[in-house]
Amino acid sequence: MNRNMELTFQMECSQDVAVVNCSGRMVRGAALDQFRRRIEQLDRVRVLVLDVSEVDHLDAGGLGTLLLLRRWTTQRSAKMKLVNPPLFFRRVLDATHLSSVFEISSLKEAICILRSKEIPPPKECPPRFAVA
Repeated sequence: MNRNMELTFQMECSQDVAVVNCSGRMVRGAALDQFRRRIEQLDRVRVLVLDVSEVDHLDAGGLGTLLLLRRWTTQRSAKMKLVNPPLFFRRVLDATHLSSVFEISSLKEAICILRSKEIPPPKECPPRFAVA
């Protein structure tokens, strides 16, 4: 992947789940601002899944945006999941003590979340949170 490529993203929404595939550089700039604004325009989101497996750079601006989106989802009683972060991404989260702030999932766990609305999840899916 081109290391100079700015952030690009592709969003798919199904019912109350939004899946955003991110690639390129998650760094301060117009592309990152557009990314945040587009997500904040979503209505009725229960789960926001950010697939960051193809992100090749993350700076303080990217971390700040992720924190803003986490706050945005929390205010809407929604969940945000980071899916398949590359090793460097995890190291940045560890170095900034943000690993425990974000829910990090594998692709398999994310698929279980997405399937939970359509059909009963297979036995290998982790347990879901309860609704009172």
